[in-house]
Amino acid sequence: MSKFVFNGIYTIGALLVISAFAFKVFQPIQVLPRMRIAPAYNFIDQDNTALTSETMRGQFVLYSFTYTNCPAPCFNTNETIKEIQSRLGEVDLGDIPVSFVTISIDPDHDTPAVLNAYGSALGADFDHWKFATSTNKALLKTIIGSGFETYYEDKGNGEFALDPGFVLVDGWGIIRAEYRYTTEVSDADRILRHLGVLADEVRNSTGSAKLAYEAAHLFLCYAP
Repeated sequence: MSKFVFNGIYTIGALLVISAFAFKVFQPIQVLPRMRIAPAYNFIDQDNTALTSETMRGQFVLYSFTYTNCPAPCFNTNETIKEIQSRLGEVDLGDIPVSFVTISIDPDHDTPAVLNAYGSALGADFDHWKFATSTNKALLKTIIGSGFETYYEDKGNGEFALDPGFVLVDGWGIIRAEYRYTTEVSDADRILRHLGVLADEVRNSTGSAKLAYEAAHLFLCYAP
Protein backbone atom coordinates (compact mmCIF):
# COMPACT_ATOMS: atom_id res chain seq x y z
CA MET A 1 0.00 0.00 0.00
CA SER A 2 1.41 3.40 -0.97
CA LYS A 3 2.48 6.14 1.35
CA PHE A 4 -0.33 8.33 0.05
CA VAL A 5 -2.95 5.72 0.95
CA PHE A 6 -1.52 5.39 4.46
CA ASN A 7 -1.53 9.16 4.85
CA GLY A 8 -5.11 9.27 3.64
CA ILE A 9 -6.19 6.66 6.15
CA TYR A 10 -4.44 8.49 8.97
CA THR A 11 -6.00 11.78 7.90
CA ILE A 12 -9.50 10.32 7.81
CA GLY A 13 -8.96 8.69 11.17
CA ALA A 14 -7.72 11.96 12.66
CA LEU A 15 -10.71 13.83 11.25
CA LEU A 16 -13.10 11.29 12.74
CA VAL A 17 -11.47 11.61 16.15
CA ILE A 18 -11.50 15.41 15.97
CA SER A 19 -15.11 15.43 14.78
CA ALA A 20 -16.19 13.09 17.57
CA PHE A 21 -14.38 15.21 20.15
CA ALA A 22 -15.93 18.41 18.78
CA PHE A 23 -19.39 16.84 18.75
CA LYS A 24 -18.91 15.72 22.33
CA VAL A 25 -17.67 19.12 23.52
CA PHE A 26 -19.92 21.50 21.63
CA GLN A 27 -23.00 19.23 21.48
CA PRO A 28 -24.78 20.86 18.51
CA ILE A 29 -27.54 18.30 19.12
CA GLN A 30 -28.35 17.14 22.63
CA VAL A 31 -29.64 13.62 23.11
CA LEU A 32 -30.16 11.22 25.96
CA PRO A 33 -28.45 7.84 25.55
CA ARG A 34 -30.40 4.80 24.42
CA MET A 35 -29.44 2.69 27.39
CA ARG A 36 -31.40 -0.54 26.87
CA ILE A 37 -34.88 -1.89 26.23
CA ALA A 38 -37.21 -1.45 29.20
CA PRO A 39 -38.62 -4.68 30.63
CA ALA A 40 -41.97 -6.00 29.50
CA TYR A 41 -44.55 -6.32 32.26
CA ASN A 42 -48.19 -7.04 32.99
CA PHE A 43 -49.23 -5.41 36.25
CA ILE A 44 -52.49 -4.69 38.05
CA ASP A 45 -53.05 -1.02 38.85
CA GLN A 46 -54.90 0.82 41.60
CA ASP A 47 -58.22 0.29 39.82
CA ASN A 48 -57.64 -3.48 39.56
CA THR A 49 -57.09 -3.00 35.82
CA ALA A 50 -54.31 -4.53 33.75
CA LEU A 51 -51.39 -2.20 33.13
CA THR A 52 -48.88 -3.44 30.58
CA SER A 53 -45.72 -2.12 29.02
CA GLU A 54 -47.50 -2.12 25.66
CA THR A 55 -50.23 0.21 26.87
CA MET A 56 -47.53 2.76 27.78
CA ARG A 57 -46.07 2.89 24.27
CA GLY A 58 -46.12 6.25 22.51
CA GLN A 59 -45.57 8.32 25.64
CA PHE A 60 -42.79 9.23 28.02
CA VAL A 61 -43.01 7.26 31.25
CA LEU A 62 -41.21 7.97 34.51
CA TYR A 63 -41.07 4.87 36.70
CA SER A 64 -40.52 4.93 40.45
CA PHE A 65 -40.41 2.19 43.08
CA THR A 66 -41.79 2.18 46.60
CA TYR A 67 -44.19 0.48 49.01
CA THR A 68 -47.06 2.11 50.84
CA ASN A 69 -45.64 1.37 54.30
CA CYS A 70 -42.33 3.00 53.42
CA PRO A 71 -41.44 5.27 56.36
CA ALA A 72 -41.77 8.99 55.71
CA PRO A 73 -40.35 10.80 53.85
CA CYS A 74 -39.65 7.62 51.81
CA PHE A 75 -36.88 9.24 49.77
CA ASN A 76 -39.19 12.08 48.59
CA THR A 77 -40.00 10.25 45.35
CA ASN A 78 -43.70 11.10 45.52
CA GLU A 79 -42.94 14.75 46.15
CA THR A 80 -40.64 14.79 43.14
CA ILE A 81 -43.34 13.35 40.90
CA LYS A 82 -45.89 15.87 42.17
CA GLU A 83 -43.49 18.70 41.42
CA ILE A 84 -42.79 17.40 37.92
CA GLN A 85 -46.53 17.10 37.23
CA SER A 86 -47.17 20.65 38.39
CA ARG A 87 -44.34 21.99 36.20
CA LEU A 88 -44.90 20.08 32.95
CA GLY A 89 -46.14 23.31 31.41
CA GLU A 90 -42.55 24.59 31.56
CA VAL A 91 -41.51 21.99 28.95
CA ASP A 92 -42.48 22.13 25.27
CA LEU A 93 -43.78 18.59 24.93
CA GLY A 94 -46.08 19.23 21.99
CA ASP A 95 -48.69 16.48 21.97
CA ILE A 96 -46.47 13.87 23.62
CA PRO A 97 -48.13 12.58 26.81
CA VAL A 98 -46.16 12.00 30.00
CA SER A 99 -47.20 9.33 32.48
CA PHE A 100 -45.90 8.22 35.85
CA VAL A 101 -45.90 4.63 37.07
CA THR A 102 -45.12 3.89 40.70
CA ILE A 103 -44.44 0.19 41.20
CA SER A 104 -44.96 -1.30 44.64
CA ILE A 105 -42.40 -3.85 45.81
CA ASP A 106 -44.82 -5.18 48.46
CA PRO A 107 -47.66 -6.97 46.65
CA ASP A 108 -48.67 -8.90 49.78
CA HIS A 109 -49.84 -5.68 51.41
CA ASP A 110 -50.29 -3.29 48.50
CA THR A 111 -53.48 -4.58 46.93
CA PRO A 112 -55.29 -2.46 44.32
CA ALA A 113 -57.52 -1.05 47.06
CA VAL A 114 -54.50 -0.08 49.17
CA LEU A 115 -52.76 1.48 46.17
CA ASN A 116 -55.92 3.40 45.30
CA ALA A 117 -56.18 4.83 48.80
CA TYR A 118 -52.47 5.64 48.78
CA GLY A 119 -52.62 7.45 45.46
CA SER A 120 -55.80 9.29 46.43
CA ALA A 121 -54.14 10.53 49.63
CA LEU A 122 -51.35 11.95 47.46
CA GLY A 123 -53.88 13.70 45.24
CA ALA A 124 -52.68 11.70 42.24
CA ASP A 125 -54.46 12.02 38.90
CA PHE A 126 -54.93 8.35 38.06
CA ASP A 127 -55.28 9.16 34.36
CA HIS A 128 -51.58 10.08 34.33
CA TRP A 129 -50.12 8.55 37.49
CA LYS A 130 -50.57 4.83 37.96
CA PHE A 131 -49.79 2.74 41.03
CA ALA A 132 -49.24 -0.91 40.22
CA THR A 133 -47.71 -4.20 41.25
CA SER A 134 -47.75 -7.92 40.46
CA THR A 135 -48.83 -10.79 42.67
CA ASN A 136 -46.07 -12.87 41.08
CA LYS A 137 -43.29 -11.86 43.46
CA ALA A 138 -40.54 -13.72 41.60
CA LEU A 139 -41.49 -12.06 38.32
CA LEU A 140 -41.80 -8.67 40.03
CA LYS A 141 -38.28 -9.07 41.39
CA THR A 142 -36.98 -9.87 37.91
CA ILE A 143 -38.73 -6.91 36.31
CA ILE A 144 -37.55 -4.41 38.91
CA GLY A 145 -34.17 -5.91 39.76
CA SER A 146 -32.97 -7.05 36.34
CA GLY A 147 -35.13 -5.01 33.96
CA PHE A 148 -35.09 -1.64 35.71
CA GLU A 149 -31.86 -2.47 37.61
CA THR A 150 -33.28 -1.23 40.88
CA TYR A 151 -32.28 -3.08 44.03
CA TYR A 152 -34.71 -4.03 46.77
CA GLU A 153 -34.88 -6.81 49.32
CA ASP A 154 -37.71 -8.09 51.48
CA LYS A 155 -36.44 -8.02 55.06
CA GLY A 156 -39.59 -9.63 56.45
CA ASN A 157 -42.28 -8.21 58.72
CA GLY A 158 -43.23 -5.66 56.09
CA GLU A 159 -39.78 -4.07 55.97
CA PHE A 160 -37.76 -3.60 52.79
CA ALA A 161 -34.33 -2.42 51.78
CA LEU A 162 -34.68 -0.23 48.71
CA ASP A 163 -32.36 1.87 46.57
CA PRO A 164 -34.64 4.73 45.51
CA GLY A 165 -34.64 6.25 42.07
CA PHE A 166 -36.46 6.89 38.82
CA VAL A 167 -36.20 5.41 35.34
CA LEU A 168 -37.23 7.43 32.28
CA VAL A 169 -38.53 5.44 29.28
CA ASP A 170 -39.35 6.89 25.86
CA GLY A 171 -42.29 6.14 23.59
CA TRP A 172 -40.46 3.23 21.94
CA GLY A 173 -39.95 1.47 25.26
CA ILE A 174 -36.25 2.35 25.54
CA ILE A 175 -34.69 3.44 28.83
CA ARG A 176 -33.17 6.88 28.30
CA ALA A 177 -32.17 7.99 31.80
CA GLU A 178 -31.78 6.66 35.31
CA TYR A 179 -31.78 8.76 38.47
CA ARG A 180 -30.31 6.72 41.29
CA TYR A 181 -30.36 7.40 45.01
CA THR A 182 -32.74 10.25 44.43
CA THR A 183 -33.52 11.99 47.70
CA GLU A 184 -34.13 15.63 46.82
CA VAL A 185 -37.20 17.28 45.33
CA SER A 186 -34.85 19.48 43.25
CA ASP A 187 -34.12 16.44 41.07
CA ALA A 188 -37.30 17.46 39.27
CA ASP A 189 -35.28 20.13 37.46
CA ARG A 190 -33.06 17.54 35.81
CA ILE A 191 -35.93 15.24 34.88
CA LEU A 192 -37.92 18.10 33.35
CA ARG A 193 -34.88 19.14 31.32
CA HIS A 194 -34.48 15.58 30.06
CA LEU A 195 -38.15 15.42 29.08
CA GLY A 196 -37.55 18.51 26.97
CA VAL A 197 -34.52 16.91 25.28
CA LEU A 198 -36.56 13.81 24.44
CA ALA A 199 -39.42 15.90 23.07
CA ASP A 200 -36.99 17.84 20.85
CA GLU A 201 -35.65 14.57 19.47
CA VAL A 202 -39.14 13.28 18.64
CA ARG A 203 -40.04 16.53 16.87
CA ASN A 204 -36.79 17.06 15.01
CA SER A 205 -35.32 13.66 14.19
CA THR A 206 -37.21 13.20 10.93
CA GLY A 207 -36.08 13.40 7.31
CA SER A 208 -32.50 14.49 6.82
CA ALA A 209 -32.28 15.58 10.46
CA LYS A 210 -32.63 11.95 11.50
CA LEU A 211 -29.06 11.32 10.33
CA ALA A 212 -27.82 14.14 12.56
CA TYR A 213 -29.56 12.64 15.57
CA GLU A 214 -28.20 9.20 14.81
CA ALA A 215 -24.74 10.76 14.60
CA ALA A 216 -25.32 12.43 17.96
CA HIS A 217 -26.19 9.08 19.51
CA LEU A 218 -23.14 7.51 17.93
CA PHE A 219 -20.78 10.19 19.21
CA LEU A 220 -22.43 10.09 22.62
CA CYS A 221 -21.45 6.42 22.84
CA TYR A 222 -17.97 6.55 21.33
CA ALA A 223 -16.56 10.06 21.64
CA PRO A 224 -13.63 10.41 24.06
